[in-house]
Amino acid sequence: MSDLTTTVSQYLDIWNEADADKRAAAVAELFTADAPYIDPLVAVEGHAGFAAVVAGAREQFQGLSFELHGTVDAHHNQARFQWGLVTAPGTEPVAIGFDVLVTDEAGKIKAVYGFLDKLPAA
Repeated sequence: MSDLTTTVSQYLDIWNEADADKRAAAVAELFTADAPYIDPLVAVEGHAGFAAVVAGAREQFQGLSFELHGTVDAHHNQARFQWGLVTAPGTEPVAIGFDVLVTDEAGKIKAVYGFLDKLPAA
């Protein structure tokens, strides 16, 4: 399970990476080339699609960061976890989500399915 916990940490690090080139390199390293990312707001596939979603979120939520809330629940090649979008570490999240990621045999993310539990106030 520690491998999947590390994968989740690396996944959240991508959302928090300010440098687009570093984000792209991390996505290429962590994801399979055709991995879908699907949540209630978007459905994309591949490195470029996911990178565009992250870039859009970073632009929309400038100054905020994603952090793991609770522990990673994992078995086989899948992990589920809750995250919060926060103004500072440990603060009350302005948004909360629940993601499930699936990895291939090599440990690369081959799919992410996201759910939104709490949305930011308008």
